[in-house]
Amino acid sequence: MTLKRHDYATRGDLAEALAAGVAAVLCGGIATNGSAVLAVSGGSTPKLFLQTLARAEIDWAHVTVCLVDERWVPDTSPRSNAAFLRENFLQGPAAAAHLELFFEEGVTAEEAEPELTRRFGGLARPFDAVILGMGGDGHTASFFPGGDNLARALDLTSHEAVVAMRAPGASEPRVTLTLSRLADARFLALHIEGEEKRQTLDAALADGPAEALPVRAVLRLERNEPLQVFWAP
Repeated sequence: MTLKRHDYATRGDLAEALAAGVAAVLCGGIATNGSAVLAVSGGSTPKLFLQTLARAEIDWAHVTVCLVDERWVPDTSPRSNAAFLRENFLQGPAAAAHLELFFEEGVTAEEAEPELTRRFGGLARPFDAVILGMGGDGHTASFFPGGDNLARALDLTSHEAVVAMRAPGASEPRVTLTLSRLADARFLALHIEGEEKRQTLDAALADGPAEALPVRAVLRLERNEPLQVFWAP
């Protein structure tokens, strides 16, 4: 797969550039199809990018926002990615966007899989923009090394939209959009910050099994448009 790397001097510069790129893609999707779908990641890295994107002049009422993955905790939990989005993204103009949630009360992540695949499988494809992160262990979305459903999640021929994931590196059970659901996004980006993650990226670009560093499955996708890699120290 072709990579297009964007290195910035500061995280603020990265946030501005990535937000501008995503805003353009979303506006194009709305102009062409009447709506757009954006999938984003939780964690600390995307906070400044999301806060910047939230101020963009977009017809947010026609944008559906979802997470690429979620911890199986209530949306009120401080560990919830949905709670993170409400606090850091769905504010101001972006508050008009529709948020599609994963967590369902009273069932396990595994029990929720069929209903989540039905709901998330019903979102318009391809997604307009998907912004992935990466952990120091080489995971992206909830594609964790040692994950119990990693092979299912990475199967590009799968018709499943969502799978549950339990892994040694994950403190809670999780659910994740599958690679097949993310791979054809019009704009697919990997957003990483810091020297440690750049070193992890360099390791992932080298030969080796995707199971060891699952982000390799994304880096090795065959796509018409390059994977956009955004990095700042």
